[in-house]
Amino acid sequence: MKILAVDSSGLVASVALMEDENLIAEYTVNYKKTHSQTLLPMLDEIVSMTQTDLSTVDAIAVAKGPGSFTGLRIGSATVKGLGLALGKPVVGVPTLEGLAMNLCESDACICPLMDARRNQVYTGIYKFRDGQLQIVKEQVPIGIEEIIEALNLIGERVVFLGDGVPVYQEVIKNNMEVPYSFAPPHMNRQRAGAIGARAYDYYKQGLYVSAAEFEPDYLRLSQAERERMEKEKNND
Repeated sequence: MKILAVDSSGLVASVALMEDENLIAEYTVNYKKTHSQTLLPMLDEIVSMTQTDLSTVDAIAVAKGPGSFTGLRIGSATVKGLGLALGKPVVGVPTLEGLAMNLCESDACICPLMDARRNQVYTGIYKFRDGQLQIVKEQVPIGIEEIIEALNLIGERVVFLGDGVPVYQEVIKNNMEVPYSFAPPHMNRQRAGAIGARAYDYYKQGLYVSAAEFEPDYLRLSQAERERMEKEKNND
């Protein structure tokens, strides 16, 4: 089984090709370019280098959110276009589950943090049991102090990763009461290979949709939408 995976949910742009449970190719860039500039050229490069006929791909996986609204829209448009053109299903993988997959087989609680601004993060809590990712707390937008409190109550060692770590590192250091660490550089950001690995589990369970049906999961309204609603409320 072949899965083409894409992650453009944050600053990182990443594309990967999985065949069965093997990572065939992965192209990841964490640089100041827009995903509209990078994603399709990266996809073309992987297809060319691996001599892959896209018609042989069984499914297309994508980090479905949360994350950057622009990044999620670009990723969604890319996989929907490919899926519609190729007649392939889309596997939407929650972004934070994909991040947690970077630390597969860790015996600690895994806490991905994505900066959601205004002292909030997109986060969740995960554990690996018998080689399978277990969701302790579903991904949610939440205050950084609140997720730290939840981790302290669980009382187990924690590994943090994600772009929220450098933003809230001091808050973590000052408030964590249980042992913790930060993931190393090669494991602390989004990777399409991790999205593809998680998508493999979803696909086997039949958890996929047609390209026409797929929609990203933003978890909360965009800033523009929140400001519009606040303005309408004040005008009532």
